[in-house]
Amino acid sequence: MESGAGKHWTEEEVKALLSVWSEKNIRKQLHGTLRNKGIFIYIAKRLQELGVCRDWKQCRAKYKNLKYEYRTVKYAHNSGDVTKTMKFFHDLDSILRYEPVTQLAAEENGRCSATEAQLNTSPTTDSTQGEISVSLEDDEDPPEDPLLFMSHVRPIQLAMPGDTGEEDSVSNMSEDLQVADTKKVSDSEILEDERDFANSIPAAQEATQIKKETIDIDDDSISTTSEDRSCTPVAKRIVGTDNHIPLEETKNHFKVITVNDTGAGKHWSDNEVRALINIWSDEKIQQMLEGATRNKEIFEEIARRLMKRGIDRDWKQCRTKYKNLKYEYRALQKENEHLGNPRRKMRFYDEVDCILRRQPLGPSSWGCESSSLLSVSVRDATGNTGSFGIKRKTWNDEVSPVPLKKSASENTILDFQKLLTERVHTVTEGKKLLLGRLCKQEEMQDLSRTQLYADPAAIQQVPAPAAAAMAPAASDLKLGKKVNEGKTKEVYELPDIPGCVLMQSKDQITAGNAARKDRMEGKAAISNTTTSCVFQLLQEAGIKTAFVRKQSDTAFIAAHCEMIPIEWVCRRIATGSFLKRNPGVKEGYKFYPPKIEMFYKDDANNDPQWSEEQLIEAKFCFAGLTIGQTEVDIMARSTQAIFEILEKSWQPQNCTLVDLKIEFGVNILTKEIVLADVIDNDSWRLWPSGDRSQQKDKQSYRDLKEVTPEALQMVKRNFEWVAERVELLLKTKSQGRVVVLMGSPSDLSHCEKIKKACATFGIPCELRVTSAHKGPDETLRIKAEYEGDGIPTVFVAVAGRSNGLGPVMSGNTAYPVVNCPPLSADWGAQDVWSSLRLPSGLGCPTTLSPEGAAQFAAQIFGLNNHLVWAKLRSNMLNTWISLKQADKKLRECTL
Repeated sequence: MESGAGKHWTEEEVKALLSVWSEKNIRKQLHGTLRNKGIFIYIAKRLQELGVCRDWKQCRAKYKNLKYEYRTVKYAHNSGDVTKTMKFFHDLDSILRYEPVTQLAAEENGRCSATEAQLNTSPTTDSTQGEISVSLEDDEDPPEDPLLFMSHVRPIQLAMPGDTGEEDSVSNMSEDLQVADTKKVSDSEILEDERDFANSIPAAQEATQIKKETIDIDDDSISTTSEDRSCTPVAKRIVGTDNHIPLEETKNHFKVITVNDTGAGKHWSDNEVRALINIWSDEKIQQMLEGATRNKEIFEEIARRLMKRGIDRDWKQCRTKYKNLKYEYRALQKENEHLGNPRRKMRFYDEVDCILRRQPLGPSSWGCESSSLLSVSVRDATGNTGSFGIKRKTWNDEVSPVPLKKSASENTILDFQKLLTERVHTVTEGKKLLLGRLCKQEEMQDLSRTQLYADPAAIQQVPAPAAAAMAPAASDLKLGKKVNEGKTKEVYELPDIPGCVLMQSKDQITAGNAARKDRMEGKAAISNTTTSCVFQLLQEAGIKTAFVRKQSDTAFIAAHCEMIPIEWVCRRIATGSFLKRNPGVKEGYKFYPPKIEMFYKDDANNDPQWSEEQLIEAKFCFAGLTIGQTEVDIMARSTQAIFEILEKSWQPQNCTLVDLKIEFGVNILTKEIVLADVIDNDSWRLWPSGDRSQQKDKQSYRDLKEVTPEALQMVKRNFEWVAERVELLLKTKSQGRVVVLMGSPSDLSHCEKIKKACATFGIPCELRVTSAHKGPDETLRIKAEYEGDGIPTVFVAVAGRSNGLGPVMSGNTAYPVVNCPPLSADWGAQDVWSSLRLPSGLGCPTTLSPEGAAQFAAQIFGLNNHLVWAKLRSNMLNTWISLKQADKKLRECTL
């Protein structure tokens, strides 16, 4: 990576690199060499002599990034756009001016091309290796966090000369990629090769087959397994002539098979991909994939189904292939739409298109199966009929009649083709029927597992008929009338999903109640991603929201609410408008607890600030619910809890949540107050490292003195920065577990309650049986087993009568231990003293409730795990709200 030490390249360092790079011998070696590790080691050594300490990998990454940025600017200049520029452009121009500048394709926007790694013709047969690097955003170094670095990595293409639009994508981050060198052959050698051509057709076609996969840059299972990439030269005779294709054209018949897309060192065969697509097309699988972010369990289920069909793939391989198919499909759609290149194709395009558009897989979707079978069978059947010309096809070429020489066996072969076509069709139909039956059986067997993976918050908030109706894709979703339109979004009714609406974001950014308004390309998708992740985080924590699920890149489905026209603002640090309304308060003043404010939504009057009394006296009524003291208290308390959850979630990213603006609505079906509208980068102030000068929120747009295209790009980069990192809020690096030690199997029911309560906090729990009285050595062995693997552990001792288990564990481990004795009605009052009266030097608290023991463990893990802490904070809020509502009902009954 460019900055392995976590340090940016200074201007002096870049100048030193350019000075070394500009030397003629260095340029010559870089231009003509594929295996260039030694060159960059030499460059790094030269830089050290100039006082710049960088290793060879950092030098190579910076070299490639500078070349990429230069070519982008150079092409823009050649296209007439002289406004685009970069630092050191003139220096790079003097070095690279003689190298060709090509246009970047749409799907290559933001990628680093590897076109300079071309195959060089050589009289020897030695293979060369090409260096593969990754590229970061312009003028940006990778963060130290490997997760954040992977979010910056761009996929790289390895293109061969004469490529016909197909791409050989690399799914390996290894240092070197072996590439077969093209071999010069004389005319006599070509004739010798041709004699064995008919017998070598299958091997040659297999060796020259394109492996078209895309990099799964988001996955942690990137393959590092290499495979043989040797390619055999094949001479092609033109049918009906004695001429041979020139050597230059034969290059089109050499393709590099790239590294695998999985860690198993084996490519996905067509049958394996078809089986994966068939399982993916299952409606329940699609709903689970769309509604979940942490989807390991779903892909384990997919791998299990593949195993039933005789396909051995683990869950990481399935997830990688799934992501690659989606990425390739979307890149192809974007290219065909924007570049007008409908000839560009991909394997299994129709099948993936049907799934993502929520259309059934019809017989035509599997036509490629019969085509490929026919192609292979005809090739095998005609292998001994003599020499004939075969045109090498790309993946999506239609099956065309094989050009045969006129012979007496021609009619026999044609009859065989016809018979084979009929048989293949019969076999294909039988396969589809069998797969359909298997899917139905698996759906019935796995119903409980599907319910386990489903989003519980969405199930609670959306009625069953509505949840069942959420299958249509965005393109098939029937939109009703427009309910509302704001500055940055539109709201539509969904006739097919009662009680739900579609929230469609706009590519528009505003400030000062739309006093400043600009179009920002891509903002709709960025805002939708941010909102979906934030709402999912809050929903999984237990906060009631209107969010149902993300529907498309720019829209999500939400419960239909009547919005309360109040903006609730929660502040931790005094800044912005608060300073204007409260002169004398210095910027940076911190509020403990966070300060809550409310503003009435009235653009004409610049959203005046309101008090609780004004809101209560307004006597608003929405969806049959009158907004009174109870409802105001619930919204105020919820605002503080939501802010604290998000504040805690941003801390692992070293970001300070300064303030937050949210809105509530009344669900028209449940008649309860829920968090509604959106929470995106317009809704908060976010300061990395607590530094206001690094702000990444919409304030960077408000502060612009003049809105220029360059300034908007800067704002967009800030929004993209937030959207990338907000996805990390759904994950945690912290580990933890609860180990329940029971003195007897008769205590199992009590321990099961503890395990169930731990599951509500997302904490793994294991149950063990051991007795400190009857087997102290085994108890201490079990203790040592859990201490040895380094995973933070909380021990819960469950022992009735005389509890020696808890005190013994507490006296022999530094890990927390809590007693949770299963007291009986007869001797409970006496037995509990063995847990309460402990020798000195032991710290072993006692709780009688199984749920209390799980909560105690959650509070310990919540110190370093924001997801567990969020659930604890949400439980506090929901308990408070239930008491508030119960008190309201009681008073209404009394009155």
